[in-house]
Amino acid sequence: MKTVKKVLLASPRGFCAGVARAVKAVEDTLLMFGAPVYVKHEIVHNKYVVEALEAKGAITIEALSEAPEGAVVVFSAHGSPRSHYEEAKARKQQLIDATCPLVTKVHLEVVRFLRDGYTIVYIGHKGHIEGIGVLGEAPDVQIPLVETVADVATLEIGQPEKLVYLTQTTLSLDDTKQVIDALKLKYPQIVAPPLEDICYATTNRQEAVKALAKECDLVLIVGSRSSSNSTRLMETANACGTVAYLVDDVHDLDPRWLTDVEVVGMSAGASAPEHLVQEIVASLTRDGAVVEDFVVKPETMKFAEPLELMQLRKK
Repeated sequence: MKTVKKVLLASPRGFCAGVARAVKAVEDTLLMFGAPVYVKHEIVHNKYVVEALEAKGAITIEALSEAPEGAVVVFSAHGSPRSHYEEAKARKQQLIDATCPLVTKVHLEVVRFLRDGYTIVYIGHKGHIEGIGVLGEAPDVQIPLVETVADVATLEIGQPEKLVYLTQTTLSLDDTKQVIDALKLKYPQIVAPPLEDICYATTNRQEAVKALAKECDLVLIVGSRSSSNSTRLMETANACGTVAYLVDDVHDLDPRWLTDVEVVGMSAGASAPEHLVQEIVASLTRDGAVVEDFVVKPETMKFAEPLELMQLRKK
């Protein structure tokens, strides 16, 4: 049986600017106000990140009614419906909005395109928290959500003159292109948003995994199953013809996967902490495998902290 000789670490991988901003926002809010701080929905979709923050005094909730009136509440990176902002205000809760700025961009596009008389088609995963927040910008408007080419085939919206598509930020680039192509075929007048909605981090990580998969016998993606972008990375590697698995941590590593594997490629979803990657690397290299960085594209993006924290610091 062959043994692992090399581990290739994809770059970029792991925390994106939006996740880093959201996690730090919870940590800074805890320092500023003390525990407990309530976080509406998991701040990011990674159980280790959530558990680490809960150990510091963060309490994850799904409804604002679970937090007392006047409590400090952080909204997660995935975005929230407009009604949740109104509810927090009515409950006199101190709101810290950690929504990723690139998700906020899509929220603002919904408002602007509706104001300008457009019909919107939203491409996303049914039931995903990000899409719920985006569509919640217009609760009185029936914005159709399509997930697949088959959904486009059954879409019935007539032929509106002003038509635009918007997308979830964490989708598969290849799958989304197929859906967009189907929309363009059915609705030639449809236009794209001014800047692509699938975020830079999703794009960069998928492109890195595509390149990585060509050099490996096996690809491991570190991330939680609830993480859309992590799941898309696994699917991206599989689509390249390389076996890939999504693992939460080193305990998910199955030795049988390594049978006749000489080169293992690794990446991590945008909400996966680097220490989980390194624990798996340590396990794979115990028998002498070498580790090499596989840099596809440098990533330097950073976001300013939430406006509410900036304002509180000035007081």
